[in-house]
Amino acid sequence: MTTSPDIEIQRACNASEIPDDNDLQLWAGHVLEQQKRSGSVVIRLVDADESQSLNHQYRHKDYATNILSFPFEAPQFIEQDHLGDLVICVPVVNREAGEQGKQASAHWAHMVIHGMLHLMGYDHETPAQADEMESIEIELLQQLDIRNPYK
Repeated sequence: MTTSPDIEIQRACNASEIPDDNDLQLWAGHVLEQQKRSGSVVIRLVDADESQSLNHQYRHKDYATNILSFPFEAPQFIEQDHLGDLVICVPVVNREAGEQGKQASAHWAHMVIHGMLHLMGYDHETPAQADEMESIEIELLQQLDIRNPYK
């Protein structure tokens, strides 16, 4: 798999423990390829303050969260292939990896895949939706030689 120029990476924090652009693009591109989808995506890497602000503004939850997905819906008369934006909170993802005893790169891959599936309309609001989304995540991660994150 090659990286995609349609996956833009924005680094809006100074943390040093961040996967390189090629890995982020590889994980996002893998989802597009396996789901037989196309379109552009922006992945924005942020600090806890920006994550908390966005989470509060859009989800009415006043804390930093690991990933926020913002699907893009163009008006009907505009042809657009932008799927949306992912906002990933670097310190939260890195902290979670440590707390969960996971390899950081595996947790990062899981977060990118999880967010990409949200951009494609998957959700986990009901048990049935969660089962479907998790099974797709597990399969996509296994294809990248990353073990099941839910075990």
